[in-house]
Amino acid sequence: MNNETVIQQINADPRFHELVAKRGRFAWMLATIMLTAYFAFILVIAFDPAVLGTPLSTGSVTTWGIPAGLGLIFLSFVLTGIYVQRANGEFDRITQDILDEAQK
Repeated sequence: MNNETVIQQINADPRFHELVAKRGRFAWMLATIMLTAYFAFILVIAFDPAVLGTPLSTGSVTTWGIPAGLGLIFLSFVLTGIYVQRANGEFDRITQDILDEAQK
């Protein structure tokens, strides 16, 4: 069986199209969460910088902006981990099933 035949079988498989759509929706959902958090942070800086410039406690030099910024970084790691977990589990399993079926 040549590569062209395998490619045609994969492209004709409805599970492949479902996988592409599901993976795309999931990636866009995670990207939307990250972008919303990032733009919310930027909008707070732009329109009410005093909120993030407020010290964490009386006499503290650390402001609320530091944990908010670190939270954004942490959120990006968490969302990346969530994507990798699902990609290495569900998405890879479906991909392997589709490849196995096409190569028979």
